[in-house]
This record gives sequence, C-alpha cells and structure tokens, in this order.
Amino acid sequence: MVKFSKQLEAQLIPEWKDAFVNYWQLKKQIKKMKLKLARIPKQPQDTDGVFGVSIVDPIQFLAKKITGKFYSYSDNKTDIIQVRRKTMEDGDVEVYKTELAQLFSEEDEVRVFFESLDEELNKVNQFYITKESEFLERGDILNKQLQILMELKQILIDRCRKNHPSSRPNSEVFHHSPFRNSDFSESLRESDETNSEISETDEVIATLERNGVNFVNAATRTKTKNGKPKMAMRVDIPATTPTRTITAVTSMLWEDLVNNPKKDGSAEFINKRKIQCAEKMIRGAFVELYKGLGLLKTYSSLNMVAFTKILKKFDKVSCQQASANYLKVVKRSHFISSDKVVRLMDEVESIFTEHFANNDRKKAMKFLRPRQQKDSHMVTFFVGLFTGSFVSLFSIYAILAHLSGIFSPSRERAYMEIVYPVFSVFALLSLHLFMYGCNLFMWKSTRVNYNFIFEFQPSTALKYRDAFLICTTFMTAVVGAMVIHLLLRAASFSPGQVDAIPGILLLIFITILICPFDIFYRPTRYCFIRVMRNIVCSPFYRVLMVDFFMADQLTSQIPLLRHLENTACYFLAGSLKTHRYETCHSGRLYRELNYVISFLPYYWRAMQCARRWFDEGDVNHLANMGKYVSAMVAAGARLTYASQPNHLWYAIVLVTSMVATVYQLYWDFVMDWGLLNPKSRNLWLRDDLIIKNKSIYYMSIGLNVVLRVAWVETVMHFNHIREHSNTAARLLVSFFRGYSTRALEFL
Repeated sequence: MVKFSKQLEAQLIPEWKDAFVNYWQLKKQIKKMKLKLARIPKQPQDTDGVFGVSIVDPIQFLAKKITGKFYSYSDNKTDIIQVRRKTMEDGDVEVYKTELAQLFSEEDEVRVFFESLDEELNKVNQFYITKESEFLERGDILNKQLQILMELKQILIDRCRKNHPSSRPNSEVFHHSPFRNSDFSESLRESDETNSEISETDEVIATLERNGVNFVNAATRTKTKNGKPKMAMRVDIPATTPTRTITAVTSMLWEDLVNNPKKDGSAEFINKRKIQCAEKMIRGAFVELYKGLGLLKTYSSLNMVAFTKILKKFDKVSCQQASANYLKVVKRSHFISSDKVVRLMDEVESIFTEHFANNDRKKAMKFLRPRQQKDSHMVTFFVGLFTGSFVSLFSIYAILAHLSGIFSPSRERAYMEIVYPVFSVFALLSLHLFMYGCNLFMWKSTRVNYNFIFEFQPSTALKYRDAFLICTTFMTAVVGAMVIHLLLRAASFSPGQVDAIPGILLLIFITILICPFDIFYRPTRYCFIRVMRNIVCSPFYRVLMVDFFMADQLTSQIPLLRHLENTACYFLAGSLKTHRYETCHSGRLYRELNYVISFLPYYWRAMQCARRWFDEGDVNHLANMGKYVSAMVAAGARLTYASQPNHLWYAIVLVTSMVATVYQLYWDFVMDWGLLNPKSRNLWLRDDLIIKNKSIYYMSIGLNVVLRVAWVETVMHFNHIREHSNTAARLLVSFFRGYSTRALEFL
C-alpha cells in the first residue's frame, strides 16, 4: 500500500505546492512526540490486590469498554482540545486557534503540533478563499463577455434579415441564440420600434456600454457626410481586468466596428470572421476556468485527507481522541463547507453545453474534461528499433570510412570540407532533439509542469518518448544516407552526383517540416516554426517562455549555424557542380556572413530582453541583456583579432572573453538557478530544491564552469588550424553547456 505522503506528493498541484498542508513537517513533530514518550518510564499497572485470573474477568473487561464508550470516551473527545474561531478586523478572514484543555506528559510538543496545525489550516483556508474569489470574478466577467457576443451576433442576424428578407443567415456560423430574457433584447426591440433612424454603430455602442464597457470621446464623436466616423476611438477598458480575453474580444469588435466601416451602407458592419475568433477565445477562456475550478476542488479534497491522516497519527501516538473534535472544525471551515466552486462548475458546464456544443453534453465534456492520451507501446517499440538500426548503420559507416581513409589528413580533403559539415548539421539537430528528450524526461520525473511553463497544449505537446522517436528516426535516416554516400563514392560515381545526396536529404526534411497535413507531429512542427519566427523577428513579437528558451539554445549552437552557412553556400553558390570547396571559404561575403552568424544569436536574445523590459518594466531584463551584449563584444573582438593578429587585439580578446564568461557564470548561478545563496539552509544552494540529491547541484555548478570555459574556446576559435578531429567534441560542449544551463532553471 502506498503511503499517503508519497500519494500526496504525486497528486499535489506543483503551482500551488506551498499552499498545501505541510504534511511532512507535521509528521516530523509527531515523531518527536513519539520519541519523547518512549523515553518516559512506564508506570506499573495497578492490580488492585487481585492475584490470579478469574473466570469473570472477560465480562468485567467488556463492561468497562461499553461504559467507557458512553461516558468517559465522549467526555475526553470534547475536553482534550478546544478550537476557537476568531474573525479578524476586516471581517472576511477567519483564524482558528487551538487551546489545550487537558495536561499532556509531552505538553510542549503537543502545543507546538497544534500551533503548526492551526497555521496550516489558516493557510489553506485563506488560499482557498482567495482563489475562489478570483474564479468567481473571472466567471462573472466571462458571462458578461459571452452576453455581449451573443447580442452582437443577434444584431448581425437581424440586419441580415432586414437587408435580405428572402435569404436566411448562415446557421452554421451563428447557431447560438442569445440570452432570451436579457434587458438588452427588450430595449433593442423598443428602440427599433420607436426610433428606426439610430445607426448600427450606436446600437452596438449602447450594447457594450450597457454591459459595462466604456468608450473614450463617445459623446463628442462626429461623422462625415456619408455617416462614417471622422476619427477612430479607443475602448477604455479598466486596468483591473483579470483576463486577456476581455481586452482581445472587445478590441477586435471595436476595431471592426468603428475603424473599418463598410462603404456600402447595406453591408454587414461586423466581420463574421472576427466574431468567430472572439467566440473561440471565449470558449478557450471557459475551458481554462473549468480546469482551474477542478484544480481548486482537488486542492480542497487533498488537504482534507491530509488533515484526517495527520490527526489519526496524533491519536495513535498520544493515545488520545482529539481528531474527531478538530475534524469537525476542519469540516466547518470555508474550504470544505463552501459549495461555490461546485455550483460554478455546474454553471460553466451548462453554459458551455448550450453555447459551444449545440446542447450536446458529451461533446462539451470532451472540451472541458479532455482525456489524457496514454503512452503507446508502439512508440517505445520503434524507439528501440530505430536505435538498433542507428547503431548498426553507424558501425557499418565507421568500417567503410576506415577502409576508404576519408578521415586521413593527406587524402579526401574535399570530404571533410564539403560533405562532413553538411551531414554534421543533421547530426547536431538529432543531438538537439535527444537533449530535449532528456530534459522532458527529467522534468516529468521531477513533476515540473513544463506544459504550463511553455504554454503548450497538453493534448498535442511532445512527450519524451516522442522526442526520442524523432531523434532516432532522424539519425537512422542520416547515417543511412552517409553509408549510401560512401558506397556510391566507392562505386566510382561522379562527385557532383554523389554529393547531391545530403542536399536531397535536406529537401526531404524541409518538406516534412512545412508539410500542411496532420502527420509527423504537425502541432510540434508548426510550433517550432512559429518560435523560430518570433526569435528572428525579435523584438517585434511578445516574448514567451518557449521563445527565449529556444533563443538561449541558439547562443550555444553557433558552430551549428556556421555549418548551416557552409551548407547553404555549397548548394547555392554553384560549388556542387564545380566541386570546389575553396569557394565557400575564400570569398568576402562568406567572411562577412561569419561575422553576422557569430552576432545573430546574441542579438536576438538581447532584443528579447529589451522587449521584456519594455513590456514588464523590470530592470533585471536590462541586466540580462548586458550578458548577451558582453558576449557580442567578445565575439567581435575575436573575429577582429583573426583579421588583425597583433598584441593589442589579443589583450582585448582575453579581457572581453573573461568579462563575458564571469558575467554569464554569475547570471547562471545566481539569477537563473538561484544558487550560491550564503543564507540558504542548503549550503551555497537555495532553500527549495526539487531534486533531493544535493550533489547533483554541486556537480552542475562545476560542470557549468568547465563547459563555459570550453565553450568560449569553441566559439572564439583560439586555434588557427582547423582540427576536424576535435569538431565533434567542441560541438558537444556547446550543446551540453546550453542544455545544462537552461534545464536546471526548472529544478
């Protein structure tokens, strides 16, 4: 049977971990109480002068038990402790305090235990009240926005019927009916009957204002001769709006209504597509609200079980019956007695079923309670299959490469200059996927909610088995192409034809990446494209967690980007036909692009920091930007030293590289990882550690220092002679440094 402590640890919500009952601390206090009781000598039993065993002893024992249950037991339950409830000055917060009504032999430990128990009860109760009020407020606002949307759709349907009496509005697009008994519907009918000259824009403004949305300069708005507004107006939405959905929905509708009027007066003044988009956003907001309510309900039940378990342990150790009295107070507390969350969940279910599922409850539950996809054994099988295929093909490639002597410095220089960089691009991408799969496995094993952090959809997010499957499939195809390449070279095919194999492989992978069909993990592929677009176009897109996570990986993969440059040059500059590898190394454009590639990842990351500072106003983002600026300065100094090798630039390279390395190490340890805290209860670490083994953190600190120094040598190219034997090791350093730095931020 699984212990409750492990069960609680497996089921608690990671984002609310600190708000749960500290069950482990309460268990420690009970153990201290138990140890103190064990040190107290036992009193000799009073035999009352009775020697021997009587035949009526069992009857007397049963009589004492029965009378004890009716008298002494019930008295002890109420006399051992007294839990008092106090209301704070503001009148909204209730605080519970336990007083001991009976002396205990271990009174100090008992008093400390109940004080801690009261603190946990007050903490849970207050957190539940806060979250409950937040969800209730969010539900009210979503209901208001849904009402606005329904009324706007009804206006559009009415106008379509008025302008085109013979045609029916599109029932597929607008299949929902508005609220039947709303005040707006009645006022709208009255206004249509009494005043038919009111413009469509004024009707919608009245709708929004009646539902609590205010407009700036609405009263002073003027129109042209054609009845169009002369100036665009903005919606004045209060800054305390709890959801981004409200702003997005109202802004889209207002933009389409006022800023983009139709030329033809009989045309529809609200874009159907934007109403559909607004409806989709509100639907997603209701799903998130329902999910949050479910989590709060789970929070309540888990804490109730925790209080029950810990009080039973106390009764067992102290040989008293205090749990029943205290549990009555717990059951009367707000986080157990309140039914607002359950009623709101029922309301969300009914609203979602009516307005977003065509009154089909089964369909609505698929959105509100999506089933978690079970891990397929076929994925594991194919991971093993492709891993074995990769190992076999790689062994064949190593034997063929040794027999043909392609890695010999005196022979086959063209292979190392042309073919090897092209294939290494695919190999490094596979290594990237493998490291990402390791991260996913580590985060899952430590219960890090990476889907929530990266804002992934749980139903389509990539799992670690899927990442390993993509990686092994990728590497099997790459190594297979390398084996075919060597075999065709040995068969005396022309170099131009043989060297087209990596180009064909590249085209296949690009085709799969942009394939519009729902195959080969389309959500993941499109998410990757979207993230790369956001990085390249920094700072014009709002920066998400997944964006700067990926951008940080790019700063560690400059060698990969250089190989991509070499590959593009080889296939686009005509070197494939002429088979002259010198073209992509001696040209001026190539050297200038080398500068750009060395700067681009740091520039993208610096622009992301600048955008986050602009959005959030946090000065720490500017300090983080300084880390990447220092790396850009160091890279620029090293590239300048390559063209002007003198003592001055050599000294500048050393100084800038040391400053950049120290800056980055400090930021990794202190800001990103939160380590090196001298006041922490864990020596030079931090107070909260997800991984219980502290040695992993110390090893990560030392490993990061080593990889940082090695990575600086990799990126700066201190060795003028290109050593292909060390290329793979240097690239591995870059990958492991990047992933060891970013992955430990969540642990």
